[in-house]
Amino acid sequence: MKIEVIGGGLAGSEAAYTLANGGYKVELYDIKPKKFTPAHTSENLCELVCSNSLKGADPFSNACGLLKAEMKILGSLTMEAAENTRVPAGGALAVDRDEFSAYVTEKLQRHPNITIISKEVKEVPQSPSIIATGPLTTDSLFNSISAICGGQLHFFDASAPIVSRDSIDFDHCFFGDRYGKGGDDYLNCPMTREEYDLFVTELLNAQRATLHSFEKREIFEGCMPVEVMAERGRDSLRFAMLKPVGLKDEEGKRYYAVLQLRKENAAGTAYNLVGFQTNLKFAEQKRVFSMIPALRNAEFLRYGVMHRNTYLDSPKCLNADFSLKSDPLIFFAGQMTGVEGYVESAASGILAAINLMQKLKNRDAAIPPATTVLGALSAHISTFSDNFQPMNANFGILAPLEREVRDKRERYRLLAERALRDMEEYKKSL
Repeated sequence: MKIEVIGGGLAGSEAAYTLANGGYKVELYDIKPKKFTPAHTSENLCELVCSNSLKGADPFSNACGLLKAEMKILGSLTMEAAENTRVPAGGALAVDRDEFSAYVTEKLQRHPNITIISKEVKEVPQSPSIIATGPLTTDSLFNSISAICGGQLHFFDASAPIVSRDSIDFDHCFFGDRYGKGGDDYLNCPMTREEYDLFVTELLNAQRATLHSFEKREIFEGCMPVEVMAERGRDSLRFAMLKPVGLKDEEGKRYYAVLQLRKENAAGTAYNLVGFQTNLKFAEQKRVFSMIPALRNAEFLRYGVMHRNTYLDSPKCLNADFSLKSDPLIFFAGQMTGVEGYVESAASGILAAINLMQKLKNRDAAIPPATTVLGALSAHISTFSDNFQPMNANFGILAPLEREVRDKRERYRLLAERALRDMEEYKKSL
């Protein structure tokens, strides 16, 4: 039996790989390399756009790290690729973006059960199929989806600039991770109070790029543009991406505000401005961000951009297994379902594929328990809400422990241990 998977991002790649390993013939459709969305530049599949970081790696202190561990149990391709293309990033899992997408693309190209087709799919395909076209689904396909699902929501997503390592002023920065954890994976760019105040003033006055096709400005908290964050108060950045807590230089000196830079590739020739998602005009990004002393001569390899992320009102149209209520052999996966983040999107692709195979074998849906992050995300996208919003992996969405544990570290550890046990049992049940 042939199954169509539409979209070659993280969710689509995971879905295709899971189905192919299950013995099914898969046709994986993606518009690249014939066409590109506004956010993509690489011809490879599974391209990371917003950041090279896949967030925290420790499953016992970070919910996204726990989700990664759950995905490894389920045989995740993206987690395999991440481990093989990893770059230093302290407690986070960061990758060389080009190597990461190349790794996934090669694995999919070589799989005997997968055929990759470069073509724009303009209408919802016939079942069985999985639609994982992401937040920048082409207008024609999204109109077709909307006709079936009814209505749509959207928010705005912003990515951070990247600068050349050779252009950074190392006399005004220092290596080191917050609280000394994880080695020297971050480059810290400090500011005095006077420098910070001037920076914020110019940031607030800077010109922003016009969003011609969008009237609303619903900005998801997880990718808040730095200029929007600054509008919440002059000290708001010092409690967010410019937080100086836990950072001090070799002489033990502390600073008023600190911007962290993280390696963008394995060679360390490019650095990402951590948390500096932005919608400023390119010239304004150069002018304002260069006010940070370490970046006074910075060469910007890529400026930040802002784009629309579109997602469904999933509780109204999707089941907990990510299938369409009106056609249970058509599945959706990825950010358009209301899971937010690279890892979360990839995980939804695995779960959609597992459940499509379940239905093709005339078996009941197989949803991980709500004690797991993946199961809790499944519950989120299928639970009715008056104000449905995208959801990241977090410990707060997990089913509570049977007893109250006040110590947060201990509570997270117990939640993670339970989740991993339950995910192992879930895998056995398949």
